[in-house]
Amino acid sequence: MHATITSKRQVTFPAAVLEAIGVGPGDRIEIVPSAEGYLLRPKRVDHGKLAPLRKALKPNTPPFDLSVFRRHPHESALRD
Repeated sequence: MHATITSKRQVTFPAAVLEAIGVGPGDRIEIVPSAEGYLLRPKRVDHGKLAPLRKALKPNTPPFDLSVFRRHPHESALRD
């Protein structure tokens, strides 16, 4: 498999690669150096960092479904 680097130094990864690591539009990937080159890892939300926000929620607030949120377009500042 190959990927091409554009004149703006952007890379489009093959869909099979992105599906294999479980990322989609709007998700982030982490590029980690390793002994064999670089590894691509999905950048996941650290749910431990969200726990302190629980106190700020009003009682009976329904659970937030991150997968539903990711499927809908939002301002980039709201993305994780």
